[in-house]
Amino acid sequence: MADDFKDVLARLPAGVAIVTTRDEHGTPHGMTVSSFCSVSLTPPLVLVCLARSSRCFPVFARAERFAVSILRAEQTDLARRFATRLADKFAGGGFAPADDRAPIVEDALGAVECRTHQRHDAGDHVIVVGEVVDQVLAAAGPPAIYFDRRFATLDPNPVTAGGGTRGTG
Repeated sequence: MADDFKDVLARLPAGVAIVTTRDEHGTPHGMTVSSFCSVSLTPPLVLVCLARSSRCFPVFARAERFAVSILRAEQTDLARRFATRLADKFAGGGFAPADDRAPIVEDALGAVECRTHQRHDAGDHVIVVGEVVDQVLAAAGPPAIYFDRRFATLDPNPVTAGGGTRGTG
C-alpha cells in the first residue's frame, strides 16, 4: 500500500524549495522540501511539511523563525545536497549573507522569511505554518520541479491549447 501511495503521489509535479533556520547557537540548518504552499493572504501565511526523520528536524521543531527559498531549474544540485543527511550542507555555498537570520538561497526565484505561527502533527511529518515577515522576489525564470522521482523543468515557451470556441448550447 505505501509503495503504491508513493507511486501515485510521484505523478503530481511539485515545486522544489529549501527551508532553513538557525539553532540557538546561530548554526544554520536546512532541508529540501516539495510540500510548500500559501495558506492565507491576510495575514500572509505559508506552510511547509517537514519530515520527522530529517536530521535537522529537531532544530525546526523548536525554531521561532525560518525561511523558504523557491529554487530555479539550475539549482537542482543544491536541492540534492539539501536532501541528504550531510552534517554541513552549507559548506558548498549558494546562500546570500544572512547575519543572524535564516539563510536564503542566492538567486532563488523567490523567498519568504517567516515567524513560526503554528505546528500540526501529521503522521511522519509536522506541518509548520509560518507568518511571512519579509519576502524576496527575484528575476523570473524556470522553476525546479520534482516529478516522477526526478527533477524536471517547465518549458519556457509552452504550446497552449486554444483557438477554438466554446459551445453555447
